[in-house]
Amino acid sequence: MQKLRKQLIALSLTAAVSGAWAQSASPDLAPMPDVKPGNAAMIELGKYFFFDNRLSGDWGVSCASCHDPQKGWGDGKALSAGYPSMEYFRNAPTVLNSAHQKRYLWDGRLDGSDAGTLVRDMITETHTMNMDSRLMQERLKQVPEYNALWAKWRKDDINGMRVYNVIGEFIKTIRTTNAPFDKFKKGDEAALSADQKLGYEVFKGKAGCVACHNGPIGSDGNLHKTGVPEHPDVLKNPLRTITMLRHYSTSGMPNYMNARTDVGAYAITKDKRDMGKFRTAQLRDLKYTAPYMHNGVFATLDEVIDFYDKGGGAGSVLKPLNLTAAEKKSLKEFLLTLSGDPVIVKDPGQPDMQVWTAYGKN
Repeated sequence: MQKLRKQLIALSLTAAVSGAWAQSASPDLAPMPDVKPGNAAMIELGKYFFFDNRLSGDWGVSCASCHDPQKGWGDGKALSAGYPSMEYFRNAPTVLNSAHQKRYLWDGRLDGSDAGTLVRDMITETHTMNMDSRLMQERLKQVPEYNALWAKWRKDDINGMRVYNVIGEFIKTIRTTNAPFDKFKKGDEAALSADQKLGYEVFKGKAGCVACHNGPIGSDGNLHKTGVPEHPDVLKNPLRTITMLRHYSTSGMPNYMNARTDVGAYAITKDKRDMGKFRTAQLRDLKYTAPYMHNGVFATLDEVIDFYDKGGGAGSVLKPLNLTAAEKKSLKEFLLTLSGDPVIVKDPGQPDMQVWTAYGKN
């Protein structure tokens, strides 16, 4: 009897541990985590650099040109304009919640733990800001205010990669705040309406959105093929087509001149299984970040929900959801609770340049 009792206890403990593991392993959305404040001097300087168009090759665009605080930290366009005289072939993603991205960029080619490399990619890339790092640092040295701010955290001169890290520190401070969903997750039942709570259940249950849209920003950070339709202007507009093909060429993609579609992660990995795969978009602040998808092909959340309800597009790994009109409405209402207050940072302006004095000599 004693032996049987011990066996039953052991089985109960095993079941309890297995159940707890299964519960913890189930994906879900999470509230925005608290973050430790970064280096204040770097962040202040990074804000100046973010809005300064002298960081672009032709002095014509800044980081804020495509990541405008007034437009959800994107540019509000389906397809980005890119560098002057060019047209880009993808949507400019928001920089909101960059600190919580697992991968950066639509094709997921950069590690989300390295915001400085993301900034370097965008500033030096021909299609975006077309700047040479050496020229950039010499321009910035001509601004006395920048030298003074730099001296608050370092004793050397303004230089290369550290400029990118400074901007990276700034963009990591741009985050969702005061979202109803976060209040709900922290115990405020009244933060969501009954309809929004129903939408949350649809999100986790019948629609199965949570399989890929999970964690604090609603993204698993992985690459998926959902068959998003091509934006027609990518091939109708020669400037966009040229930009796309050049991106493929510089990425080392084989047979790139025959490409007539956005191949996504394949251009980076060269693995045919990644053809048409893109990083899972975050769900935070959808209220401000339209249009949606890697190419901005959907102008509204209703279009996005209808797309997924049909099981995605050609070649999608998804299955139809068969949501009712009421379930779609509730799901949309829930998704909007992941948006917080508008995150607005005012352009601090561009301090004037003066001839830089090195080591006390002109």
